Amino acid sequence: MKVAFVTPRYGPEVMGGAETAARQLAEHLVADCGAEVEVFSTCALDHVTWEDVLEPGDSELNGVTVHRFASDAGRNPDFYGLDGKLRLAPREATRRESQRWVELNGPVTNRLLAALSESDAQVAAFYPYLYYPSVKGIGHVPMPGVLHPAAHDEPALYLPIFRGTYTNADAICYHTIAERRLVQRIHPVADRPQIVLGLGVSDPAGNGRRGGAVLGIGERPYVVSVGRVDSHKGSVMLASFFATYKERHPGPLCLALVGPVSAEIPEHPDIVVTGILDEGDKWDVVRDAKVSISPSALESFSLVVLEAWQESLPVMVNAACDPTREHCERSGGGMWFGSYREFEAILERLLDDDDLRHVLGRRGRAYVDRHYQWPVLIRRYAEFLGQVIDRGRGTTGVL
Repeated sequence: MKVAFVTPRYGPEVMGGAETAARQLAEHLVADCGAEVEVFSTCALDHVTWEDVLEPGDSELNGVTVHRFASDAGRNPDFYGLDGKLRLAPREATRRESQRWVELNGPVTNRLLAALSESDAQVAAFYPYLYYPSVKGIGHVPMPGVLHPAAHDEPALYLPIFRGTYTNADAICYHTIAERRLVQRIHPVADRPQIVLGLGVSDPAGNGRRGGAVLGIGERPYVVSVGRVDSHKGSVMLASFFATYKERHPGPLCLALVGPVSAEIPEHPDIVVTGILDEGDKWDVVRDAKVSISPSALESFSLVVLEAWQESLPVMVNAACDPTREHCERSGGGMWFGSYREFEAILERLLDDDDLRHVLGRRGRAYVDRHYQWPVLIRRYAEFLGQVIDRGRGTTGVL
């Protein structure tokens, strides 16, 4: 089996849910299933500017052949004005307006798509739905296309341009049942072959340091939030909630925000913003935390929730995020908050009750072990791709 992945960013330097998911699937198809895998991507690391940083050309990464292409255009400054207009009523946007939105959003990658059209791959997996390579590629290349939407309930999902992205796909691979339910509510794709797969998790691989030492806080207790420090991901809200919590509950407790920083977090003596940590340090910080908090309402899966459960850590998630709430409901390993009062009550309860934290953590770990271990998961994915290849192209591309 030869599989092509199409994703706008690719590599271990990239901290993004969809891009990380694509890399993990690609590498496990090679390592666990003996598949031949190639990736078509850009030279960008930044998802805002799409600036070409890496060298174009071909390379090999963990058994995967990577083809990188300089973009014809990154994000155009005019994008922000159009986005501000269309997000107010995305269903009312014209097809021309929404197509312009995709082009201004970037990255425009016509050389990438031309090379993909010449590939001898038997199937192409596009990840995620939101960007130019998926919109212009699905249904317009010779091989059948599998869409990995990585969708969440955001204004862009309702733009008319994306109806073609979904309906042109020959098959769809979802992260969660909640994601499938969301997509089907907006786009008519129930007739497409589809699978709810999720992602596998790797064994924790810490550096053997105390989490407090990594953070520079000594033996102080702390809670952790791993992921992009971004207002759209709830980080600013979480920092504000935590600052209020500390006013009402003075003490040594700290909050660690771990991940690339794209939002300004007000300085606070009990909030540590680490930026990007290497994997070992990240695992050390997660292992020694009291609670892991995922404040984002915009997730299609949330690997960081499962990684917290790998360390038997209880989690708190945003009640507005159906996929992470679904994880908590199915596992019994976490709780969700929809307001500051709920945040305060849950955090106080978890910090005061060691037994409850341990019970939730054990339930979360059992859920991960049962559903999200790579050997079983990647075999399911390979079988699904094989079925898509056997079925062949079933749609005609339209924009």
